[in-house]
Amino acid sequence: MDKRVGLILTGGGARAAYQVGVLKAIAEMLPRRAHNPFSIICGTSAGALNAAVLSVNMRSFRKGVRHLDRIWKNFHADQVYRTDLLGVFNNTVYWLAGLILSVFGVNKLDQVSLLDNTPLIELLDEIMPCEKIQESIDSGLLRALSITASGYGSGESVTFYQGAEEIVPWQGTRRIGVKTKIENRHLLASSALPFLFPAIQINREYFGDGSMRQIAPISSAMQLGANSVLVIGVSNNEQNGPRNEIGSYPSLAQIAGHALNSIFLDSMEVDLERVRRLNGIVEMMPEEVRVQTRLKKVNVLVITPSQSIESIALHYAKELPWTIRIMLRVVGTAHQSGATLLSYLLSEGKYCKTLIDLGYRDAMNRREEIMAFLEGQPGKDSEMPQ
Repeated sequence: MDKRVGLILTGGGARAAYQVGVLKAIAEMLPRRAHNPFSIICGTSAGALNAAVLSVNMRSFRKGVRHLDRIWKNFHADQVYRTDLLGVFNNTVYWLAGLILSVFGVNKLDQVSLLDNTPLIELLDEIMPCEKIQESIDSGLLRALSITASGYGSGESVTFYQGAEEIVPWQGTRRIGVKTKIENRHLLASSALPFLFPAIQINREYFGDGSMRQIAPISSAMQLGANSVLVIGVSNNEQNGPRNEIGSYPSLAQIAGHALNSIFLDSMEVDLERVRRLNGIVEMMPEEVRVQTRLKKVNVLVITPSQSIESIALHYAKELPWTIRIMLRVVGTAHQSGATLLSYLLSEGKYCKTLIDLGYRDAMNRREEIMAFLEGQPGKDSEMPQ
């Protein structure tokens, strides 16, 4: 079988800037004119934007990464959601009205969300030439691009993919793969954070953030034909420490941050643990049993932040527009307990640049490991979370 390396870019709002730093380091490790080394690219939530940009720049990996670097370093919150006083006020009132009406069984308001992401729609129309995805596929450099979103009607995790003709749709427990032509609406649907951004209609169903109900994030890359997978996460996977004494009742921001962590981080960590255990079982199998069961070891390399992104976010909280700072302060982001929510919404250049620099350093510190992975050498057990 040909070597097919998959790249999985997870969700996480503004945290996805970290992925750009890792990719920037990998681009410098490769020859200047190297093609993108990842023939299968899977994006979810904010990672979908990064995945799409890479997919339209397959001929020059360095060029695609430079483009991402420019986008994220020049980001401002008002390019993602409305930050003007009128926009924030109107949308907040609209959102509250929708919640109140829903209590009485009235659902007259469409696209009820706390934030208005119209600026992101305009930005994607400006910077994302999705029609070039097929050119990358036709060139043979890209086998498939997948964007995952969560269907509010069906409750399924839907992986929309555009790729080689021989790839067939698939269906599993609460997850399906659907062949389609990737457009900006798929990127918007995949990054529609629940409650914060409006759901996006695709065909007959409304979709929200792809990390919701994505119980097997690595599965999509394998279904598309990957036999090695690089996962770039957005959490530093700190081990559970001692439980502190219970303080005051959790703020709305703390609850929201906990919910977002559950959406974005837990599924990937559980799936990685499942893959590690499966690899261990496969290694113990006699060769004839492996052939009969068609089980193979999955070579997975995981790169995650070496520092707490929440702490970094608190340092840059003042960079947000004053309207958003007030709104977030109301829900409790002024303290450490609200830092998680802040880390997802802080789409400001200085914060993003710091995350990019962190990703770059983390990847460079693992240069030999990354190059061995790309060259197809067997992975080490330490690459998987224990």
